[in-house]
Amino acid sequence: MVRRISKYKKFVMGNPVIQFFKFLWLSLKILIIVAGGHGGTRKVS
Repeated sequence: MVRRISKYKKFVMGNPVIQFFKFLWLSLKILIIVAGGHGGTRKVS
């Protein structure tokens, strides 16, 4: 089964600037989750 990749998807995948911002956004979300105390297993008294 061959899935067609749209021109837009190809453009996004090939664009390092968009990739960089996507990466930044993801790491920011992870940081917020970890800093918010949702991701940690340690209890801070």
